[in-house]
Amino acid sequence: MRIASTAPEGASYEYMENYMDNVARMVMDSTPEKRILLSVVAPGFTGSGAVNTGFTRIFLTEPSERNRSQEEIAQVVQKSLGGMTAARSFVIQDQTINGGGGPRSGFPVQYILQNQDFNKLQENLPKFLEEAYKNPTFQGVDVNLKFNRPELVIEINREKAKAVGVSVQQIAQTLQLTYGGVRYGYFTMNGKQYQIIGQVDRENRDQPLDLKSLFVRNDKGVLIQLDAVVNVVEHSSPPQLYHYNRYKSATVSAGLAPGKTIGDGIKAMNDIRDKVLDESFSTDLSGPSRDFAESSSNTMFAFIFALVLVYLVLAAQFESFVDPIIIMLTVPMAIAGALISLWYFNQTMNIFSQIGIIVLLGLVTKNGILIVEFANQKREEGLSKLEAVQQAAVSRLRPILMTSLATILGALPIALAMGDAATSRISLGIVIIGGLIFSGFLTLYVIPAVYSYLSRGGVRTKTVNETIEQ
Repeated sequence: MRIASTAPEGASYEYMENYMDNVARMVMDSTPEKRILLSVVAPGFTGSGAVNTGFTRIFLTEPSERNRSQEEIAQVVQKSLGGMTAARSFVIQDQTINGGGGPRSGFPVQYILQNQDFNKLQENLPKFLEEAYKNPTFQGVDVNLKFNRPELVIEINREKAKAVGVSVQQIAQTLQLTYGGVRYGYFTMNGKQYQIIGQVDRENRDQPLDLKSLFVRNDKGVLIQLDAVVNVVEHSSPPQLYHYNRYKSATVSAGLAPGKTIGDGIKAMNDIRDKVLDESFSTDLSGPSRDFAESSSNTMFAFIFALVLVYLVLAAQFESFVDPIIIMLTVPMAIAGALISLWYFNQTMNIFSQIGIIVLLGLVTKNGILIVEFANQKREEGLSKLEAVQQAAVSRLRPILMTSLATILGALPIALAMGDAATSRISLGIVIIGGLIFSGFLTLYVIPAVYSYLSRGGVRTKTVNETIEQ
């Protein structure tokens, strides 16, 4: 579990460090389940990050050693962060399958807005954020592209500076010595080495008005007040510009409200896009949202491919194109049972439940194989379709129940969330158990009924030569 924090643009490192210390103390007081607490200011994985950002990593004790779940702890911490107004902070619960990245990559919804015209992006981004703030799907919304970084532009009045004998180089050198924090060298004292830094004290350089107290020496050695030769203009500008696929872009990151899924978040972002943005904008996904979209499409492809493969294998095994269709009628019954189980236990359709549905494809077709294969054998002995399939349903009841029960018991620990980090895999066990129970009972009725109508009409009897060979 992590806490991502962002202070106002222009905040100093000391300001952010003080805020992160307060966050750490709050977590230590409100979370007795903590095992390790790590706080980082200005995080960066390829260098130093922005000084107005930070994150706090919280490692919890084992689930068996605490009374509250991670979700409950996250809600309490998020509520406590609401009273700390010095910066904006969001609690992030990492995915079980995580691709890594920076501290802000853990936000489940990351929506990229792109436009070639930067002015249009600047104009429409606040409208998009306003709608996202009001949407009940999200809990905490942020954007990487901001336009509120305070900036002081020092404009030199060259005529006045020339009149009093001050050069541009002298003015620049004065500002460099005052605010630059330049390291001039080292000195050794008591066996330790120290740096020599040129910079005025913090209390004399925090405010724009402090510029008026500076003096610059002219070419005659006379001290001239800096305020007499420069004008200070305040501006706000973005601290950094972003591009995605060669387009100017802004990434809107958002957490999800309790009970909402990444799919709900993507749909809400698309609705806001259709409401606010015009056709000149293009959008894309990043982070966990992109992983979700790609895995969903890949899972659908894998399911269809498995369906076709199973059909072709069964067609070759039974030397018929009809019998595999009868057998594979168990698949929609299993999917219906899986979806009903997910709804009943308040689970979501995620990567684990999608994998469970693909697993069901192989598990439930064996029930149909047992019935259809036995019925075909009885028909070769001279029985009618109805008699053969009735005997098949009765005779294969025990093998179907035994194999289904063994699989259900094997998936039960997954559904009961036994083991470390098993909560995210609950949907996998529920899909398998629900699909097997639902299809297991219906298979004994639906497959025989469909077999009596769709199976090939003739009765295949053994010839004299086949009898002699046996």
